[in-house]
Amino acid sequence: MSVVEPEPIIRPPERTILHVDMDAFYASVEQRDQPELRGKPLIVGGTSGRGVVAAASYEVRKFGVRSAMPIRRALALCPAAVCVRPRMARYAEVSAQVFAIFRRYTPLVQGLSLDEAYLDVTDSRLLKGDGVQIAKEIKQAIRDELQLTASVGVATNKLVAKIASDLDKPDGLTVVTAERIQPILDPLPVKRLPGLGRKKGEEVAAAGLRTLGELRLADEQRLRPLFGKHWLEWRERAAGIDDREVVPEHDDKSVSNERTFDEDLRDPALMHAELAALADKVAARLRAKNLRAGCIGIKVRTSDFRTLTRQLTVSTPTDESRVIAERARHLLEAWLAGIDRPRVRLLGVSTSQFHESAQQDLFAEPERVRNEKLDETLDKIRGKFGGAALAPASLLKRRR
Repeated sequence: MSVVEPEPIIRPPERTILHVDMDAFYASVEQRDQPELRGKPLIVGGTSGRGVVAAASYEVRKFGVRSAMPIRRALALCPAAVCVRPRMARYAEVSAQVFAIFRRYTPLVQGLSLDEAYLDVTDSRLLKGDGVQIAKEIKQAIRDELQLTASVGVATNKLVAKIASDLDKPDGLTVVTAERIQPILDPLPVKRLPGLGRKKGEEVAAAGLRTLGELRLADEQRLRPLFGKHWLEWRERAAGIDDREVVPEHDDKSVSNERTFDEDLRDPALMHAELAALADKVAARLRAKNLRAGCIGIKVRTSDFRTLTRQLTVSTPTDESRVIAERARHLLEAWLAGIDRPRVRLLGVSTSQFHESAQQDLFAEPERVRNEKLDETLDKIRGKFGGAALAPASLLKRRR
């Protein structure tokens, strides 16, 4: 009687994920391009006193100045600070050079913004060395070729890599192996957990869960009042559990933008204004990539951390800000119609099903031409004065 040997279990290799975060990117580019600004407390943002801080150099951060802070408040903290207007076109140009360096090491690059990205280098280790070696080479290339610095986290998943990259800034390199996840994450304050948000983080800390370790060890009875039915998901995140894949954006499967709000949105008018601003940013990115989208979607996360998505297809692929904003508005209106007293903590706009060129609807030609001329003008203004130079009037009024 022959004995059948069992099939050997083939386990996938442990992943190696990098999170690369450029240090004070906008401010660092300005200090590099304008040597007279080096070493000075620098604020990139509005110069009228009514704007907000888009970026702060490390010299001005010592005074407590942070991104998204009102300029007036920042100048009160550091009267000697130098303010310069953002140059978004320039930052996008330098960002493209940074991402070109990333892609020398792996095609699996997922950009989160102009200045940060995830890299899956699991399959690159045979030729390029382990994750630490790759991270060192990327940091050195950025320094040598672009005269900028980056901080890198190396871990087995995206969540831990992102946390790690922020632990030793600027110009840091933090490695968190699988066996070191709990010793490193447990002592960290809960505000370090990506996606939690400032207000929810304060709520969790006020409930007595001040560290990730305390959140990881908390039972359902303590967590359900804070997170509802998603309590287990947040406990797992505190433990550093994350199985998300790195999705390379350069494949252009989707182009999206989203925003988490410090305070939940309750006013539908403000939700629509924020959504319009997000749609405008997405449309500008499509135009920069010479892409038109055949599918438009929204993402909504409510105060109890429920996340939903809605999408629709358009008959003619588009990169027009007005069209994308209108379609996103229809999707949000349809959702709001069935919700009583909505509370929204995150909104997003996404586009997919891309075409580099599209057959135009002749009957819509005059409106399309008007939209394209308007978008072209707006792109030029933002390229000269920065991405914050223009925003929907309803949004500016309500934010003030």
